Amino acid sequence: MPGVRSAAIGIFVNVGSRNEAPAENGSAHFIEHMLFKRTTKRSAEQLAFDMDAIGGQGHAFTTRENTCFYARVLDTHLNTAIDLLTEMFFDCAFDEEELASERGVIIE
Repeated sequence: MPGVRSAAIGIFVNVGSRNEAPAENGSAHFIEHMLFKRTTKRSAEQLAFDMDAIGGQGHAFTTRENTCFYARVLDTHLNTAIDLLTEMFFDCAFDEEELASERGVIIE
Protein backbone atom coordinates (compact mmCIF):
# COMPACT_ATOMS: atom_id res chain seq x y z
CA MET A 1 0.00 0.00 0.00
CA PRO A 2 1.41 3.41 -0.88
CA GLY A 3 2.78 5.27 2.09
CA VAL A 4 2.91 2.24 4.38
CA ARG A 5 6.41 1.50 5.53
CA SER A 6 5.83 -1.55 7.69
CA ALA A 7 7.20 -4.96 6.80
CA ALA A 8 6.69 -8.43 8.18
CA ILE A 9 8.77 -11.58 7.99
CA GLY A 10 7.73 -15.02 9.16
CA ILE A 11 8.98 -18.56 9.38
CA PHE A 12 6.05 -20.96 9.19
CA VAL A 13 6.68 -24.58 10.15
CA ASN A 14 4.16 -27.27 9.21
CA VAL A 15 4.29 -28.84 12.67
CA GLY A 16 1.79 -28.19 15.43
CA SER A 17 0.11 -29.97 18.29
CA ARG A 18 -1.69 -32.32 15.90
CA ASN A 19 1.66 -33.90 14.99
CA GLU A 20 2.52 -34.80 18.60
CA ALA A 21 2.07 -38.23 20.10
CA PRO A 22 0.50 -38.25 23.58
CA ALA A 23 3.94 -38.56 25.19
CA GLU A 24 5.09 -35.50 23.21
CA ASN A 25 2.18 -33.17 24.05
CA GLY A 26 3.38 -29.59 24.22
CA SER A 27 6.63 -30.19 22.30
CA ALA A 28 5.96 -27.70 19.51
CA HIS A 29 4.92 -25.03 22.00
CA PHE A 30 7.96 -25.80 24.15
CA ILE A 31 10.34 -25.42 21.19
CA GLU A 32 8.57 -22.21 20.18
CA HIS A 33 9.34 -20.74 23.61
CA MET A 34 12.94 -21.98 23.60
CA LEU A 35 13.82 -20.11 20.42
CA PHE A 36 13.34 -16.84 22.31
CA LYS A 37 15.63 -17.87 25.20
CA ARG A 38 19.06 -17.56 23.59
CA THR A 39 21.16 -18.26 20.55
CA THR A 40 24.82 -19.17 20.53
CA LYS A 41 25.52 -15.43 19.98
CA ARG A 42 22.83 -13.59 21.98
CA SER A 43 21.00 -13.91 25.29
CA ALA A 44 17.23 -13.54 25.53
CA GLU A 45 17.79 -10.02 26.80
CA GLN A 46 20.04 -9.15 23.87
CA LEU A 47 17.56 -10.61 21.36
CA ALA A 48 14.77 -8.49 22.86
CA PHE A 49 17.00 -5.40 23.06
CA ASP A 50 18.09 -5.74 19.43
CA MET A 51 14.50 -6.07 18.22
CA ASP A 52 13.39 -3.15 20.40
CA ALA A 53 16.30 -1.05 19.10
CA ILE A 54 14.80 -1.11 15.62
CA GLY A 55 11.26 -0.57 16.88
CA GLY A 56 10.29 -4.10 15.94
CA GLN A 57 8.11 -6.75 17.46
CA GLY A 58 8.98 -10.42 17.42
CA HIS A 59 6.45 -13.09 18.36
CA ALA A 60 5.47 -16.69 17.77
CA PHE A 61 2.46 -18.95 18.05
CA THR A 62 1.65 -22.63 17.84
CA THR A 63 -1.61 -24.04 16.50
CA ARG A 64 -2.78 -27.56 15.86
CA GLU A 65 -1.37 -27.35 12.33
CA ASN A 66 1.61 -24.95 12.43
CA THR A 67 4.22 -23.13 14.43
CA CYS A 68 5.01 -19.59 13.31
CA PHE A 69 7.83 -17.23 14.24
CA TYR A 70 7.43 -13.68 12.95
CA ALA A 71 8.57 -10.08 13.24
CA ARG A 72 7.09 -6.72 12.26
CA VAL A 73 9.36 -3.75 11.59
CA LEU A 74 9.73 -0.64 9.46
CA ASP A 75 10.81 -1.50 5.93
CA THR A 76 14.24 0.05 6.55
CA HIS A 77 14.92 -2.55 9.26
CA LEU A 78 13.70 -5.65 7.43
CA ASN A 79 17.22 -7.05 6.94
CA THR A 80 17.94 -6.78 10.67
CA ALA A 81 14.65 -8.50 11.51
CA ILE A 82 15.49 -11.30 9.06
CA ASP A 83 18.92 -11.69 10.69
CA LEU A 84 17.43 -11.88 14.19
CA LEU A 85 14.64 -14.27 13.26
CA THR A 86 16.87 -16.63 11.30
CA GLU A 87 19.48 -16.59 14.06
CA MET A 88 16.81 -17.59 16.58
CA PHE A 89 15.48 -20.31 14.29
CA PHE A 90 18.74 -21.80 13.03
CA ASP A 91 21.12 -21.08 15.93
CA CYS A 92 19.07 -21.61 19.10
CA ALA A 93 21.29 -22.63 22.03
CA PHE A 94 18.79 -24.83 23.97
CA ASP A 95 20.54 -24.06 27.26
CA GLU A 96 20.06 -26.77 29.95
CA GLU A 97 18.93 -24.32 32.65
CA GLU A 98 16.46 -22.67 30.31
CA LEU A 99 15.13 -26.07 29.25
CA ALA A 100 14.36 -26.96 32.86
CA SER A 101 12.80 -23.57 33.58
CA GLU A 102 10.67 -23.49 30.44
CA ARG A 103 9.49 -27.06 31.01
CA GLY A 104 7.65 -25.85 34.12
CA VAL A 105 6.03 -22.99 32.21
CA ILE A 106 4.72 -25.31 29.50
CA ILE A 107 3.45 -27.89 32.01
CA GLU A 108 1.37 -25.14 33.66
